[in-house]
Amino acid sequence: MRKTILLVIILLVLLFPEVADAQCAMCRAALESEADNSQAEGINNGIVYLMAIPYVLVGGLFYFIYRKMRS
Repeated sequence: MRKTILLVIILLVLLFPEVADAQCAMCRAALESEADNSQAEGINNGIVYLMAIPYVLVGGLFYFIYRKMRS
């Protein structure tokens, strides 16, 4: 029963992507009202920074595991 409900929820989210919109209304309003796009650029840089950190950490972990296994 739980698997069926989970499958239905996943299908609904995939079929209606506007339901899964992650940007809050306040952020969208602040970014759309900005004329010189400096605030939007700052938010985009923050998103890239938050996205890059896990990749750097996992890459470093795999590098150290590779070095340990090699020696």
